[in-house]
Amino acid sequence: MKKHLKPILAILLLLATATAFTWYLSGHPELITKLKEVNPFVLALLVLCYAVWFLALAVVLQVSLRMYNKQMSAQENLLLSAYSSLINFFGPGQSGPGLRGIYLKKRHNLRIKDYIFATLLYYACYAVISAAMMFVGSRPWWQTVGLVLLAGSGSAVVIRWYAKKSGIVERPAFLRLGGWIFAATAVQLIMQAIIYGIEIHSVSSNVSIGQVISYTGAANFALFAALTPGAIGIREAFLIFTQNLHHISSAVIVAANVIDRAAYIVFLGILFIFVFGLHASKKFRFKQMTQNNGTEADAARQ
Repeated sequence: MKKHLKPILAILLLLATATAFTWYLSGHPELITKLKEVNPFVLALLVLCYAVWFLALAVVLQVSLRMYNKQMSAQENLLLSAYSSLINFFGPGQSGPGLRGIYLKKRHNLRIKDYIFATLLYYACYAVISAAMMFVGSRPWWQTVGLVLLAGSGSAVVIRWYAKKSGIVERPAFLRLGGWIFAATAVQLIMQAIIYGIEIHSVSSNVSIGQVISYTGAANFALFAALTPGAIGIREAFLIFTQNLHHISSAVIVAANVIDRAAYIVFLGILFIFVFGLHASKKFRFKQMTQNNGTEADAARQ
């Protein structure tokens, strides 16, 4: 029963979200008008921003491998990152990190516990930066610093506990490479803030940069409870429950998230074409090599 609990819960959350959205739409028909007025150029710009966001995620993966003296080609990295992004959206829960862990174990002999340690480091960077973003635009600086230190120390305790429990020996390169993971994560979350800013300003021009930053920090924490594809319904709930921080109205939250879902699905479609194209290209090259080898073998026999 426990095995099926998460998928059942995800389906129930999706149904509840669809019902709530339908109910909201029936009482706010102006949302459709707002969405129709969005410039198509906005969608193209969002897809481009998601491409940079995706590359930052690929850098995190590459640095995580370097922590254990493992390497993979840029093409393999992009393919794995694309596969995991696709399955993470359409699969149950956080399927993407699970796929990466299994692949790296089988293909690069990276121990699962080492992969989990690197992933925890990434999540720690994600949590600390998101905490800073969530409070920097709405709270006094000393409260923001205190909350960031709290998030950082909490993450450090979890990482130390896991390292000790799993018998992971820290290496001198961990600190330097951990800095690169932090930098790549910062780029990823800055791009996330830019994406949300574009979406929000496409439906409302009365939102400040500080509000967008706080909104981004709150939205990012939905990652840690993402039971549904793309945290559908969960992210919106996070944003509505934290309105006292970012002060963005429910109408703007709903409209901006509809735009975001549309842009991300288009981006995933491009990723799918990219993956399919690379596999088709490899198949074609393999077929050519087989034909050439066959021709050379015939010539040698003659």
